[in-house]
Amino acid sequence: QVQLVESGGGLVQAGGSLRLSCAASGSISRFNTMGWYRQAPGKQRDLVATITSAGSTNYADSVQGRFTISRDNANNTVHLRMNNLKPEDTAVYYCKATLRIFRTYDYWGQGTQVTVSS
Repeated sequence: QVQLVESGGGLVQAGGSLRLSCAASGSISRFNTMGWYRQAPGKQRDLVATITSAGSTNYADSVQGRFTISRDNANNTVHLRMNNLKPEDTAVYYCKATLRIFRTYDYWGQGTQVTVSS
């Protein structure tokens, strides 16, 4: 069973920075893609950033240039560095791991709250 545990959320002022971490049980090298998603109150869960096993990254337009996703295969961890945070970045941030073997398996963490004050 795959477990993903997020950490690093908190309260920060606009313009500040945070680094989120997602620690996986077992090797993350097996996952085709890992990513971060976020969900604000009353809204759907949206993609923030993804990174493939080959290291290719993809970002939502709203975070391009401010957020950086990276993976540390040695420590089975994926990070999301968030700079120049804005109040609209406030949400619960979730880590997701995707494994494709004959079919697609998605695994989610429990989420970590990020609150940006103006």
